[in-house]
Amino acid sequence: MAVGKNKHLMKAGKNGAKKKVVDPFSKKDWYDVKVSAMFNIRNIGKTLVMRTQETKIASDGLKGHVFEVSLADLQNDEVAFRKFKLITEDVQDKNCLTNLHGMDLTRDKMCSMVKKWQIMIETHVDIKTTNGYSVWVLIKKKMQQSDSEDLLCPAPAGAPDPREDDGNHDLRGADK
Repeated sequence: MAVGKNKHLMKAGKNGAKKKVVDPFSKKDWYDVKVSAMFNIRNIGKTLVMRTQETKIASDGLKGHVFEVSLADLQNDEVAFRKFKLITEDVQDKNCLTNLHGMDLTRDKMCSMVKKWQIMIETHVDIKTTNGYSVWVLIKKKMQQSDSEDLLCPAPAGAPDPREDDGNHDLRGADK
């Protein structure tokens, strides 16, 4: 073989069959996402899923799918900083029926709550309802400081300074 010749180029004519271009959306179905009656708007959008093939059923692929939707979209409101998580529990015809799965605040709202020289208290609690559901609740509280409080110390204004010992208190704070 001569120098500079590419023998793979000569073989390309033999194989010749090129891969057929297929639109990926032609194998998918559109389903409407419906919300429960607690919100003003029932239809929140559409979602895609692969069509049923052999043992894979399309509706099974949608069950358990979590959608995150703003409260503004659910209530036809302009100002809303809450986001709801909705989980698909059932698929009927071309409709995905969802139920409430959780709630969160938008990032800009969370950032606006955190400020310098203010106290943020966070706690959580597990609640068991009478019908068997387990609910995990996260509570966040922002404490405002009054004008009389020192900016560096969150203790009340009349409390004794722990750095000063006047001899009337023991280490635990009880009178002698």
